[in-house]
Amino acid sequence: MAALGGHAARCEDCGHDHISYNSCRNRHCPKCQAGAAKAWLAVREAELLPVRYFHLVFALPKPVAEIALPNKREIYNLLMRSSADTVIRIAADPKHLGARVGITSVLHTWGIPSWA
Repeated sequence: MAALGGHAARCEDCGHDHISYNSCRNRHCPKCQAGAAKAWLAVREAELLPVRYFHLVFALPKPVAEIALPNKREIYNLLMRSSADTVIRIAADPKHLGARVGITSVLHTWGIPSWA
C-alpha cells in the first residue's frame, strides 16, 4: 500500500527496480500476513491424524427448516443425531468404508431465511 510508504531495491546486474511497500498489518492482507498464515497452517496440519478426512454437509429441506425456526433445540438435535447416525452406519458398511469413524459436527445457521 503506497500510502504507508515503502522502499525501492535495484538489481545491480540488470538495473531492475522493485518497490516493496511497508506492512499494513491487516490480517487479511496476503502480503503482510502470508508468513503468519503459513505458520498457522503448519501447526494445524501437524495436529491432524494420519488418516483421510471427509467434509460432509447435511441440510434441512425447506419444510423442515420452517419448523426448525420456532423449534430450534428439538430440530437441530434431531439433525445432529440423524446425520451422525447416518455417517456411522454407512461408514461401517463393508460395501462403503467398513470402518468405525469419528465425527466432528458443526451447526451452521444463516439467520432467519428470506422465506420465513
